[in-house]
Order: sequence, then C-alpha cells, then structure tokens
Amino acid sequence: MTRVLVVLNSPTSLMGRLEQWLPEAGLEPVLTPGAELPEDLDGFAGMVLLGGGFMPDDDLHHPFLARERRLTTEALDQGMPLLGLCLGGQLLAHVTGGGVTARSGETERGMCPLTVLPAAVDDPLFGSLPGTPDEPLWMIENHEDSVTALPPSATLLVSSGECPIQAFRVGDRAWGLQFHPEARPERVATWDEAALSEQGIDRAALAAAAMVHAAENEAQSRALIRAWTDVVHRTAR
Repeated sequence: MTRVLVVLNSPTSLMGRLEQWLPEAGLEPVLTPGAELPEDLDGFAGMVLLGGGFMPDDDLHHPFLARERRLTTEALDQGMPLLGLCLGGQLLAHVTGGGVTARSGETERGMCPLTVLPAAVDDPLFGSLPGTPDEPLWMIENHEDSVTALPPSATLLVSSGECPIQAFRVGDRAWGLQFHPEARPERVATWDEAALSEQGIDRAALAAAAMVHAAENEAQSRALIRAWTDVVHRTAR
C-alpha cells in the first residue's frame, strides 16, 4: 500500500480512528515517534502530524521538532499531501509564517460546533462537508494554544466564535486543523479529571455532551479523512 508518515509528537496523542481509516483507504500509516523521524521523506506519499500539548518551536524540551519542521517544509516543497492535527496544524502554521500563541485564551474542550466558511466551497476536504449554524461541523477539541495569525499564503476554511482559525489550507495539498477528527468522542471520559476540574470543567458533563453528537462527528470525520486519502492517491499516481 501507499505509505504515509504519521508523526507521533506525544505518547498520549495517538492515531485514534486513523489506525483503522487509513488502511481502509489503501494507505499504510508508518507511525513514527518524533525522536525517530527519518532524515527525508523518500518512500512516503503523504504526511500526518499528530497532536501534543506543547508549542511547535519548543525545541528545548522536544528537540525533534526541528527535524519535524524541516520535513514539513520538505513536504510543502514537494507538493506532498500533509495533514496537521492540533499541534500538527500549529506547526504547519509556524513554518509557513503564521502565528501560534501559547495559552491564547481560545481554550476549547470536548465536542465543539464549527462553521465551514464560503472560501471552502471548492476545497477538496471541506467543500462537501456541512458546517452552518443550523448544521455545524462537530469536532473534538482539546487545546489552550492556538493559531492566532493565519499564514500569509493560507486560505481560512473553518472557524468558530471561540477560536477563529480552526482549519486552513496552504497551497493545494497541506491542511492544518485545530480540532481532532482522529479522536473518538468516548475518549473525553478518560481525560485528566483533576486538570479539567482546575479549569472549572466537569468531566462527566463534558463527556456526556460529547456523545450527543457522536454520530455526526464520526460521519463528518470519516468523510474528511477519506477526502484527504483521495488527495494522497491522486498525487501519488
């Protein structure tokens, strides 16, 4: 199968549903911890950057980030399909001239309704997805750092009142998402209860609310990931 590099930035931010959905779409995910990243992208047809609870330039504590940024730039230069999730989306924004702010005040936890913007009408990933106030895009969020300045060459695709930059595209084949289509809503019930309580959040209520829109979330997330895998296959031909 066509191989894609999946970067594991944190042992707690795993592939989730991608572990099933990528092979179903004919892709072989090569899950690789940050410290074991290859020198280049030879042999890969796509790249996925997973999440993590730190900034994309925190090289002091996570020295592998320098190589991850280099590989991201290589993917962009090659026109290789790239999908950045949460930290991964922030890293894409960082390397393309956007701004990422720690503890930005746009903290989001749990299942969130998002709006797909008119600029996404022809986008390969979001063009066919719902995302209006009456029929939102329902996605899992878990962040306190945010992309706060769009890269100059990027197209903003998805937004919300709480966090304006939810998804963007750089060029034709690289997407950065603030949310987690790979995350199952059931995972909310396993999040750190003490940490949530310190933020004034009741984990049980958050988990119950996430399950209300679980069916929409799964269908929309599956469609989004399948659309990205289609881009990978078209590009690899």
